[in-house]
Amino acid sequence: MKDLVESVELGVSQRSGVELKQPKVWLRSELSRVGLAEFLSTYVMMALGLGSVAQVVTGQGAFGQYLSINLGFGLAVAMGVHVGGNVSGAHMNGAVSFTMCVFGRLQWKRLPLYIFVQLCGSFLAAATIYAIYYEAIYDYCGGNLTVTGERATAGIFATYPAPYLSLIGGFVDQVFGTAMLLLCLMALSDQKNKPAARGAEPIAVGLLVVLIGLSLGSNSGYAINPTRDIAPRVFTAIAGWGWEVFRSGHGWWWVPLVATPIGGVLGAGLYKAFVEMHHPLFAGRDREPSEESLPLKKEQNICSDVCVKPDTNGNN
Repeated sequence: MKDLVESVELGVSQRSGVELKQPKVWLRSELSRVGLAEFLSTYVMMALGLGSVAQVVTGQGAFGQYLSINLGFGLAVAMGVHVGGNVSGAHMNGAVSFTMCVFGRLQWKRLPLYIFVQLCGSFLAAATIYAIYYEAIYDYCGGNLTVTGERATAGIFATYPAPYLSLIGGFVDQVFGTAMLLLCLMALSDQKNKPAARGAEPIAVGLLVVLIGLSLGSNSGYAINPTRDIAPRVFTAIAGWGWEVFRSGHGWWWVPLVATPIGGVLGAGLYKAFVEMHHPLFAGRDREPSEESLPLKKEQNICSDVCVKPDTNGNN
């Protein structure tokens, strides 16, 4: 493959009496590295998150409650950041990637790559959890795969609105939830404000997702992520739930796709307009700005998990 550098003998270096072997093969293309890292981080986040939902639903309360899902998805996001944070930024969320492009923190030409691998990672994660919980799902629903009702199981994989929720109310719900996500992520990454402690960014973002689930989850399951919702929904349509996954909730499926990018841009824009644009040049007049107080370069990307992405002007 052209993306692989031919194996070369790099020898063995001596450092403090310890032999350090250098890797012999690596990916030359930065886009390839970014794509693989974003795919794997999304897959890990979705597999662990959907697994927490499957365990609660099929266990009928014996293996957790709603709080288990909140904690499961929050910790899953944190693990996803650890997997790909310093390579791709570990967005794991199409609304985050779109918002980063709008505010110049991600090149527009990279957006299709991010969306594609996020969709692939989410789809594969849904298939994995379906396979792992196949027997539990069929035991729970008696082999009748339904979207609504007492034994509905489609909600394990995608979000659906509560019976009382209108499309307009759900649209506002998703705009607001995603706005809170991006607003808080901007704050967590703002080096001139009170950012997450260095090294603690993953758990900070995970706790943010837990908080959103605890406060904004009952209306529609807090998708706040278009790629997280649509890919598993397509999988369920193929796997046996049928086209009802698109008809249910008065055609709910398009709301997480459209409302979340709008909410992301709105939330990030509010933070910039109310806080970030008004920072003084230096935190103090009598001291030089420290490395942590310097604003982010345009080429650096703060992901949904507030990890600084490497320079994006590398070799493609």
